[in-house]
Amino acid sequence: MMGTKLMQQRLGRPPRTVLVAGAQVPFQRGGAEWHLEALRQELVRRGLTTDVVQLPFSWDPRREALRSLLSWRLLDVSQAAAVPIDLVIATRFPSYALRHPNKIVWLFHPFRQAYDLHEAGIDGFPDTPEGRALRRHVIELDTRLLKECRALFTTSDNNARRLDRYTGLRAEVLRLPLQDPRRWHFEGLGDYVLSVGRLEPLKRTELLVRAATQLPAPLRVVIVGEGSQRAALESLARDLGVDGRVEFRGFLADEEVRLLYARCGAVFYAPFDEDYGLVTLEAFEARKPVVTTSDAGGPLEFVRDGENGLVTPPEPVPIGRALARLLEDRPLARRLGEAGHASTRGLNWDRVIERLVEAGS
Repeated sequence: MMGTKLMQQRLGRPPRTVLVAGAQVPFQRGGAEWHLEALRQELVRRGLTTDVVQLPFSWDPRREALRSLLSWRLLDVSQAAAVPIDLVIATRFPSYALRHPNKIVWLFHPFRQAYDLHEAGIDGFPDTPEGRALRRHVIELDTRLLKECRALFTTSDNNARRLDRYTGLRAEVLRLPLQDPRRWHFEGLGDYVLSVGRLEPLKRTELLVRAATQLPAPLRVVIVGEGSQRAALESLARDLGVDGRVEFRGFLADEEVRLLYARCGAVFYAPFDEDYGLVTLEAFEARKPVVTTSDAGGPLEFVRDGENGLVTPPEPVPIGRALARLLEDRPLARRLGEAGHASTRGLNWDRVIERLVEAGS
């Protein structure tokens, strides 16, 4: 590893070479992957020589999480091919386990399976002596590794509270902006509600399919995304008799997704206790209101009930009624969508990059 004296000589000036680190779940593309690439691009735009390092991440069975952590810990990235690396920005557990004397974290995803998901009984560790000991070990290691970092940032108040509760660490919130918001636009208010995201249990697309029974014809639902739950969701739509009004579009190109945003009447986004939720920002940039739920987490930092969207209990009937209300009352949908657009104007990459680089100088 680079000597302390040499690194101290390099600190105090803005970094010139930056390595962005992030764990990758093979065959998955979501907000965390977008976050990683967006950060790289924004650093490059500001003249910093930047690259990305990723390692595959697995947590099933749970002991694999420690193996993934160890793989990162074996990496010393003080330099690469004789090129000194001035700063490492880690983004996701366990990428911040790698070794570098000038390492900061902008945390998008903590290892929720050891924290809130475990306590909620959703996707935690086995309730056995070995499972309980393994979870304690993961939390202890996670806390120790985060303490190694020179600065700790995260994307939302929800994430910051979670870190404070489970590790006692305080993180500064740097909200993640969209890249080039001008690519989203408004083309009217159509007769459909849009859902965008991976079709996985925590995203709770099932709530929307069930809520479709509350939508009078010709109102409909358009679902964009792929995932392990697609077949089950399609089967549920058939069983409920709404398969003719619930469309599963699968994976679409970005341009097609933005066009669906531009023409929808409302956006549904209600994952369980989400870390952040880029879908909310995308909807607001398209000037569309968002329907979310009282336990959605990150989206609630943007969606205000009756001001720029509607917040309901996490139950199909109130969700369906809220969606029908927006799709049938276009002046209301337009007013809430415009308010949503105005509420995110303060988000920008200049502040984010300035703060990250400052912390690593």
